[in-house]
Amino acid sequence: MTRSLFVTRLYEAEIGDEMLLADLAHSIRSLAEDDEAGRRWSTEHRYAGYTSYASLNDLPKRDPVIGDLARLLTKHASAFAKDCAFDLHRKPKLDSLWVNLLHGSGHHSAHIHPHSIISGTLYVEVPKSSGAIRFEDPRLPMMMAAPTRQANSPEELQPFVTVQPYPGLLLMWESWLRHEVLPAAAKGDRLSISFNFA
Repeated sequence: MTRSLFVTRLYEAEIGDEMLLADLAHSIRSLAEDDEAGRRWSTEHRYAGYTSYASLNDLPKRDPVIGDLARLLTKHASAFAKDCAFDLHRKPKLDSLWVNLLHGSGHHSAHIHPHSIISGTLYVEVPKSSGAIRFEDPRLPMMMAAPTRQANSPEELQPFVTVQPYPGLLLMWESWLRHEVLPAAAKGDRLSISFNFA
């Protein structure tokens, strides 16, 4: 008999509200134009585009459509927390949320989100050939002499799992899970909104 131990969960949902996605795209582009501090931070940190990550921490209050999204994300985070069997005394609380406008060839190196329990991204606009998000098996540093996996092995046995984004895709994962945005060859900008729950 074989059992699966120490499962890593990835939550996927589709936000099919085209008007919400269009309104969010407008908000992201407006913020990219108006947020001088965010543009400066993006340039200084060689972010290929614009992010409000280090400049605006009140987007759900600042923009009503992002406020609507925050309430929707909280419902999804509560469902994911339940699926993870988290022993919480209240629903997860949105701790931070930021918008991203990533130029065609942009990427984001592997990282985690400290001080949170759930992290995620909603993809708003995704041009063809946009970079996928790739998740890393957290046991990799301890595998020492482990042989490589067969190319056709099941997803749960792969050392990396890649998800190709599309407009309306919502992904959530436990914040300790290392992930990255792979380099792309897109001609347009990829718009997304990332967030953390505490």
